[in-house]
Amino acid sequence: MLINSFLIYVIICFVSFIGYVLRVLSRSGAIMAAAVGISIYIGFELKGLLLLGVFFGTSTFFSQYKKVKKKIVEEKVAKHNQRDYVQVAANGGVAALSALLFFNFESHVFLIMFAISLAAANADTWASEIGVLSKTKPVFILTLKQVDPGTSGAISILGTAASIGGSFIIAATAFYAFSELSIIECLLISMFGFLGNLIDTFLGATIQLRYRCSVCHLQTEKEQHCGVPTAYEKGWKYCNNDAVNLLSIIFATTFGGWLFYLM
Repeated sequence: MLINSFLIYVIICFVSFIGYVLRVLSRSGAIMAAAVGISIYIGFELKGLLLLGVFFGTSTFFSQYKKVKKKIVEEKVAKHNQRDYVQVAANGGVAALSALLFFNFESHVFLIMFAISLAAANADTWASEIGVLSKTKPVFILTLKQVDPGTSGAISILGTAASIGGSFIIAATAFYAFSELSIIECLLISMFGFLGNLIDTFLGATIQLRYRCSVCHLQTEKEQHCGVPTAYEKGWKYCNNDAVNLLSIIFATTFGGWLFYLM
């Protein structure tokens, strides 16, 4: 058993290293991905890694899908091609913590929270990566006025549909992997995963940090643009896109876990 577990740990580290070689992950991102993967294996063994694999695989695919068409959007967002440790922790940290809590307490609610956290992360990723390809401009969630693709707090029909699909595929995978999960529970996991994306959109519209380029006047998440530092425009200090992702996953996961606990 110990030998088998050791081999799994080696495979997790190797897959993370491949992510670094393929420039999907930075060096710090690969180390954090390995830590998240090992934590999830400790709690849920191969079943948990299956869910993590579906999230990581599909999110990576859609982040590379039609990348040329996303060039304009990349001027607005602060994320890079390679995911660093902060991005990995923001998207997988809650899942890793839920797995370790399940390992220690073996409570069904932590399995639910684990699935919700990955469903919320996947919903947000699919919405962001697919939604920007919409042929119609998105609308700002607070004013319902059309804004440029990639604007924090904006929604589109395509992005919303993608978010629902991203959450549902994690819930469906969880239903396949964990026999103890009922159909109703998996539908609720999908619902709370989508809720996480809605929370992310609301936080992006209200408290996310944004800057303005003094040269081209573009609103952006980047601290530098056109070769010069950008000027602060709105949002909470340190509340960047990664912080918003983490907060939305925490809210959706804890709220969903709390309701399941009451039930």
